[in-house]
Amino acid sequence: MNPVQSPNELTHVTSSEPRTRAESKLRDTGVTLRAVLIALILIPINNNWITVIEVRWYALDGTCLPLFVTPIFILFLLALSNLWLRRIWPRIALRRGELLTIYMMVVMGATLASHDLIQNLFGAIGHAHYFANDSNKYESLFFRWLPEPMMVSDKLALKGFYRGGMDPWTWQIMRVWVGPLAWWGVLVLILITMMMCLNILIRRQWTEHEKLVFPLIQLPVEMTSDHATRFYANKLMWGGFGLALVIGLINGLHTLYPSMPYIQWIKQYNIGQFIVNSPWNAVTRGGNGFQISMYPFTIGLGYFIPLDLSFSCWFFYLARKMVQVLGAAMGWDTGTRNQFPYYESQSSGAWLALGGIIIAGNWKYLKGVWRQAFRGDGDNPAEASLYRKAFYGLGIGALMLIGLAHYMGMAAWVAIVFFGIYLVLSIAMTRVRAELGTPHEIYFVNPQQIMVSLLGYNLIGPANLTMIWSMYWFNRCYRSHPMPNQLESFKMAEGTAIKLRPMIFALMLATVVGLLSSYYSNLALCYRDGAQAKCIGYKWWVGHESFERLRDNLITRPGLDIVRVAYMAVGAAIVMGLGALRGAFVGWPFHPAGYALAVSYAMDYFWFAIFVSWLVKLIIVRYGGMRLHNHLVPFFLGLVLGDFFVGSIWAIIGPLRGIQTYKIFI
Repeated sequence: MNPVQSPNELTHVTSSEPRTRAESKLRDTGVTLRAVLIALILIPINNNWITVIEVRWYALDGTCLPLFVTPIFILFLLALSNLWLRRIWPRIALRRGELLTIYMMVVMGATLASHDLIQNLFGAIGHAHYFANDSNKYESLFFRWLPEPMMVSDKLALKGFYRGGMDPWTWQIMRVWVGPLAWWGVLVLILITMMMCLNILIRRQWTEHEKLVFPLIQLPVEMTSDHATRFYANKLMWGGFGLALVIGLINGLHTLYPSMPYIQWIKQYNIGQFIVNSPWNAVTRGGNGFQISMYPFTIGLGYFIPLDLSFSCWFFYLARKMVQVLGAAMGWDTGTRNQFPYYESQSSGAWLALGGIIIAGNWKYLKGVWRQAFRGDGDNPAEASLYRKAFYGLGIGALMLIGLAHYMGMAAWVAIVFFGIYLVLSIAMTRVRAELGTPHEIYFVNPQQIMVSLLGYNLIGPANLTMIWSMYWFNRCYRSHPMPNQLESFKMAEGTAIKLRPMIFALMLATVVGLLSSYYSNLALCYRDGAQAKCIGYKWWVGHESFERLRDNLITRPGLDIVRVAYMAVGAAIVMGLGALRGAFVGWPFHPAGYALAVSYAMDYFWFAIFVSWLVKLIIVRYGGMRLHNHLVPFFLGLVLGDFFVGSIWAIIGPLRGIQTYKIFI
């Protein structure tokens, strides 16, 4: 078998394919009417599935992973069905571009329904009014500054939402939700449109000039390739698939029937329980303690991460734990949150520096894009027109954000700083995903904490503080960030029948449908079962974290935090230093993104699985060379596909039987 097809590989056209003008047009666009219609049917189904399994049953957590689980499962079923159609009725079988179009649209829709976007919005939008009491003093502290048109305060509507057993589709209830959801929807669509514009501007540099590897697209590209029959006939692929499937079946049956065997160490296994003596027990503090896992999907995806990054991820994670031990031994670590070694501040500085380095490194290219867009440089008028529209989109989007912020009661300069930090972090995460494909659960980093540490209460003011913490719901964690998924879609389109402009339209259409279907699913589910009655995975902690931190800021009135700013500078300096050394020495083993990931919670679940994958890949490359490495690619793709398949099956069985089933993650 040939190694996995490159995303750049041209679509192979066999002599048996129809060559009519209509068929030629289909091949020219890829974004066909039938592909878009199929995707528009699948997006609400998938988004409702995500909402049911993550909000109601707290199972699968498929949108917490860098590669979403349920879209891969849907693509797997489509691809297998399509292979069958190719045999019996080839004229109606979907082409590769159409399969990828459907997949990309489903993924973009899923970003809205995901763990870190609309689910979080429903965890915050009514929290302050529903949970306000004399003890927390929410009403007296910040209700006067809340953007009331964007919050739900009606007692009857909130009672039904949290307790369930109420029909939400009455005007009395819907009129309460329509306004706030519309305003937040406008904000989300502006941000996602600006991300699309940024991706249009950087696309050629990252996908064509630098040829970044985009590890996460390897599986969907191979599943839909013109040689997909070889992939599905490969014994190594089915070997990896079968191994992951057996693990998921055994552990899944144990979840239902505890007397059955269970395979330890696959999911989070607490090795910190064996480390009880001081100062070594400091490794259990912070983050997710000290645990190991060997998720099959992580080992499979880790095989496509460059060795220097995978090494850096687990090395810096262990280094982080050793620094905690040093702090405990020296008496610097008091064992309380946000103290030495101040990893929340270090990770903030690291990610801001990483974003700054990326922007600076692409500045020359971006100036060339500007000249091409507005001065006529270059020989591609269509590309220049697209760049020009992207720049206009960024400008209009920025003005709309400032206008919306003013309507919400936020000062213009605060909005510029806030959304500027957000977009810098977005660019950094998109680059890390494109180059390295690793998880980016950077829970420690958000514009709110950065601004409070740098500017303090007096400069920001209580009204602006209230507004920025009201937007914590889309900054709590960035696991399902839209921007990396957009750029990965651009990369998957290369070498296929998918053209850029129709694809942009399809992705934005999927975004709108994903937003509306996510609204519907969350409202229907919570009013039926109750956000706090039966919804095990309801994101109440998002609202709790948002308004408790706001409450704390308003009571303590923090000033400029010199210590945290200093540790932010330390994090930034380490990233810049690692970047400089990486550029100066060939074979330098430490990647700056590895440090940023290791100190920002992203590695807490995955470090040991990435270590296992790194070790296996190192041995394979060293003793078998790239030929053996490429030969084994299907096995590791099979690990991912098998784990996602069995996880999706359990996520179907659970809701159907009304029980909580095995989760392949966490």
